[in-house]
Parts: sequence; C-alpha cells; structure tokens
Amino acid sequence: MASILDLLNTQTGEQLVNKASAKTSEDKSKITSVLGMAMPLILGAMKRNAKDPKGAESLDKALQDEKHNGEVLDNLGEKDPEDLTNEGSKILNHVLGAKQSGISKTIAGTLNIDESTVNNILEMAAPVVMGLLGQQKRKDNVGSSGLSGLLGSVMGSDDSHDQSLLETLLDADGDGSVIDDVAGMAFGGKKGKKGGSLLGGMLGGK
Repeated sequence: MASILDLLNTQTGEQLVNKASAKTSEDKSKITSVLGMAMPLILGAMKRNAKDPKGAESLDKALQDEKHNGEVLDNLGEKDPEDLTNEGSKILNHVLGAKQSGISKTIAGTLNIDESTVNNILEMAAPVVMGLLGQQKRKDNVGSSGLSGLLGSVMGSDDSHDQSLLETLLDADGDGSVIDDVAGMAFGGKKGKKGGSLLGGMLGGK
C-alpha cells in the first residue's frame, strides 16, 4: 500500500533529505530516519484535528491555498531552505501546537540527534506534506468531509485513495536510491516500538 513513506524513495524525497542535510550538517541516514518518524506523526496530528468539523474545515481551507497545490513536489530542488523552514514553522504551529516540543524530544532521544536539528527537519518536511495532500485533494476532488479518509490513505492505513496516491508518488520521478525500508528502520527494532504505539504516545494516546 502506498503511503507518505514511499515519498522518501522518490526524487522529491531525495531532494528533501539533501536539503535538510545541507542545512543541518546531519548525516543523510539520520535525516531519513527522522523523516520516516516525523511525517506520519504530522499526518496523524492532522487526522486527529480533522475529526472535528471545524478542524476539517480549517485544514480544507489551508489545502485550497495555491501554495499547497503540489508544486513543491516538482520544484523542491529550487526551493530556498529558509523559505521551507519559515513556512513549515507556521504549519507545525497550527497542526501540532504545544505537542511539537514533545515530539521533537522523543524523536531526538530515539535517534540520538540534536533536538534543534529535528525541529529544522520537521519544518522542512511540513510544506512537502501539505503539498502532497493538496495535490491529492485536487486529484481526487476531496472536500472537508473526506479529509480523514484522504489522510488515512496517505498514512497507509486506508486504501480508498491508494491508487491515486501511488500515481502522485510515481509522478515525483522516483529512482529508489534513498535508504530502503525506512518504516522498519524508524519504527521497528529500536526499543521495540511500533508505528502505532509511537504515534499514539506522541499524540496523547488518542
């Protein structure tokens, strides 16, 4: 099943890893691990917010903005890292709020990486996540009431939009050169945590 983690095996994912590594001077394998943990968490928080009608309307309105039309997926290599982090900071403040600090600390502790580096990586990833969602929303003509299902598909837990998501990810011109099995690396083995429990713990167990 296609999911957000498949993005890391595309050219867009590789560009994101390269940009984050250049900005933070962190090893690319660590960057990939952070992204493998962080992107599902960002989506999980969005899905929680979308369960509330007002939260769904707010997210739907944000995704309608043309800056989230998916253009970032095609032109990530040309984006200024500072522009990405500035935009990402606004997105994360809205989506995660006070939970961002706890999430960053948990990921930093799990991967033995500096918390400020994790924050920078999360901020750079957020516009890419919004771009993917915005492109999927347009492709599948999803309204606010359908966002929960769309988010489930992008998280890999709901196949209602799976074929369309797969097409979107393939459109990103992947070459499979980024580290394989990111999900297993991020959620398996280390400290015995699985994706669901890690997600639940960071987002308040709901």
